Amino acid sequence: MRTLLNKLSAALPPGTVAVAGGTVVLGAASYAHLGVAGHSLSDAGYADVSVLWTIVMSLGIGVFFPLEQELTRIVSARVVLGQGAAPVLRRAGLLTAGILGATLLVLGLGAGPLADLLFHGDRALVAALGGAFAGMAVCYLTRGVLAGLGRFGAYGTQLAVDGGLRIVLALGCALLGLHSALAFSLILAVAPVVATLVTLPALLRAVGPGEQIAWRELTAGLGLLVCATLLSQLVVNAAVMSTKLLAPSDSALIAALMSATVLARVPLFVFGSLQASLLSGLTAAFTAGDRVAFWAMLRRIALVVAALGLLGGVPATILGPWLIEVLFGIQDPVLGRFDFFLLSAGTAAYMFAMVLGQALMVFKRHNLQLLSWAVGTAVLAGITLIPGEVSMRVIVAYALGSTATVLAMLTALRLSFSGAAAAAGEAPRQTAETGAPGVGAVGR
Repeated sequence: MRTLLNKLSAALPPGTVAVAGGTVVLGAASYAHLGVAGHSLSDAGYADVSVLWTIVMSLGIGVFFPLEQELTRIVSARVVLGQGAAPVLRRAGLLTAGILGATLLVLGLGAGPLADLLFHGDRALVAALGGAFAGMAVCYLTRGVLAGLGRFGAYGTQLAVDGGLRIVLALGCALLGLHSALAFSLILAVAPVVATLVTLPALLRAVGPGEQIAWRELTAGLGLLVCATLLSQLVVNAAVMSTKLLAPSDSALIAALMSATVLARVPLFVFGSLQASLLSGLTAAFTAGDRVAFWAMLRRIALVVAALGLLGGVPATILGPWLIEVLFGIQDPVLGRFDFFLLSAGTAAYMFAMVLGQALMVFKRHNLQLLSWAVGTAVLAGITLIPGEVSMRVIVAYALGSTATVLAMLTALRLSFSGAAAAAGEAPRQTAETGAPGVGAVGR
């Protein structure tokens, strides 16, 4: 057993194990948060929390997670070249504040219509949504720099504190008898801010002085990446939102789909522990001109993703209908095993797409990444809009939309391989040979 674990650990990018513990806590927090809310709230209240949670995990991630990815890529490359990250953190902080301000302005101007459309007229939930976006902004800003610097211990600590607080606060709401959708929603705003403050000293100690980063370098691919990430989050979260729009009065189906989606995405939470270290390792290998290490790491991660898909998909398919009743209090048998199979297959394809998308990012092929997600989104929209049962349409749309994205990205990688390989061959090998920090993360 120990030999198997050692082999699995060796197949993962450096830093994965350090992040994994925090990711497990944060993943468990999603189940605890929604599970306690499901048992504490009415169907309408739980539907409101489910919709808000889905928006945060789709639109919020779509807007702010690209900042983490770009910062990880930029800082990792600077580490290989021996440059500090303090200038990056300063300018990225200003950029993040601007994006957050624009987001909150939109929410403020549209508070009334958004409350009527999504939250049964409750404007307080729109304010809670803004608070959750603020929490995401600060945590993704700091995580991006931590990952780029290879400070995965602090990265994992932030995830663990965030997740632990969500669990404690959700249980606290239940014990205090707070049958309020607002109380459970505010957890998404408080936990990430506190977690960021806990790890901020470690971040400030790690950044060092360096050459000023140009605004163009920080923002050149960010717009394309934000669009691509928004589309990716649309694909992975569309089932609940589409059902809310197509069958707004069917609270039971919305709640069941939310719970089933969370269960089917267990492998995705585990996969989250790979993303930061994978992007950092791929960037360091590419910057150092080590193409062998780059492609070897990509192949190993593809095998790990396949294993995650099987380990998560089989139990979800067999036990899913029973688990959503036990864990989330869903009494009506709205979804069956075939629905869970399709959701699990879509999750596996989605993880493959995320891996391939990171390779395209390292090649600076943000445009091809966006095009691939656009293809997947078009397939999803086409299937969602055809006549038929709502639940089956949205579930099949998720599975086939994710699969179409994978096929598009494989094509994009094949087309861009020669140009990317040439760029890697021109990378500063001499700097890597001198033992610059970060090169050891990928090996020579």
